[in-house]
Amino acid sequence: MQDHLLADLRRRLQDEEVKRLSPLACPSRAALRRRPDPLAEQGHRLPFAVDADRVLHSLAYTRYIDKTQVFSLVDNDQISHRVLHVQLVSKIARGLGRMLGLNEDLIEAIALAHDLGHPPFGHDGETYLSKKCLEHGIGPFMHNLQSVHFLERLERGGRGLNLSLQVLDGVLTHDGEIHTVRLAPQRDKDFAAFDARIEAKKKDPSLELIPMTMEGCLVRVADTIAYVGRDLEDAILLGLVRRDMVPDQVRVVLGDSNGTIVYRLVEDLTASSLGQDHISFSPAVAEALGRLKEFNLTNIYTNSAIKTEHPKIAAAFDLMFETYLEDLTQERLDSPVYRDFLERLDEKYKNETPPAEVVRDFLAGMTDDFFLKRHSGLVTPRRLPGKLNTVHSK
Repeated sequence: MQDHLLADLRRRLQDEEVKRLSPLACPSRAALRRRPDPLAEQGHRLPFAVDADRVLHSLAYTRYIDKTQVFSLVDNDQISHRVLHVQLVSKIARGLGRMLGLNEDLIEAIALAHDLGHPPFGHDGETYLSKKCLEHGIGPFMHNLQSVHFLERLERGGRGLNLSLQVLDGVLTHDGEIHTVRLAPQRDKDFAAFDARIEAKKKDPSLELIPMTMEGCLVRVADTIAYVGRDLEDAILLGLVRRDMVPDQVRVVLGDSNGTIVYRLVEDLTASSLGQDHISFSPAVAEALGRLKEFNLTNIYTNSAIKTEHPKIAAAFDLMFETYLEDLTQERLDSPVYRDFLERLDEKYKNETPPAEVVRDFLAGMTDDFFLKRHSGLVTPRRLPGKLNTVHSK
């Protein structure tokens, strides 16, 4: 009886969703999965809501809590971490989606998952890890591809979460660093096309990937809205920049505080995108946003004042990659790469994944603190116990 009631509720919610959403939105009943998934097709939750819940309860999502957003190794509890950024993207994108008549469940699932593949120490950590990957012939490291890899291959002991194509596509194609003025979806993708785009991206990292849904387009732009003003506030708090350094063009059009910047970007995007089959800003706002991103790049992201410890971080990536690779080659089962990573994965992953890719996956999944502790274990001498018990009686 209960199952029947929930099935009726689900059908009613799907019918109401179609009536409520814009014709440009992706309805939940359009969700596609690689494998049949009865658990995703029963109960009261619609498919994309199931996906959002699966992401939220994943191990990779839990690790957001201690991953760098921009500023690493800063002794200030008020500086943003990756977990806050992801929450801001989700909040901003869902608010925009509500005004544009898009699917908020799909938006939330993409937003929560979009940065899961980031390694410790943010984009700088990505650079250091990519260098090691290239040295060992497994191609450059890209956090969007790694996010998909976590979701499809590493969660649930190697079985993956079996998320919908629309969510995985939104994660793959997000890129908040690209200055997007207008973004229209490329619909009618299937899993074969999705897999082909991943392979093409591996061969050509400069290849731009376009989302298949309006919701994916929206999250990609909301990513920028969420970080561009917040990073400015963090930099001001740390004393890297002053508010009066913000360019006049930015100040006049967008303001010089995170709250004002977010409000004006959201307001402009809504007015420019409502009823359109694309996500866009007006020309004046797009130009000001581009100028603000340039300002942040010059004064924040490449500021040497926040890079003083980065040679040590780069050296740590080098040491840990080589050490764990040797541990795998020598089958040192007491190594962290076995104990903290491989032991929870299935035999298929263990048998089919080259050692260098195993190390990449292990390092990419680490939080900043876990990374530092494992590095310390390699370079800091340990005290031996007071009694070693190495003498065996005959």
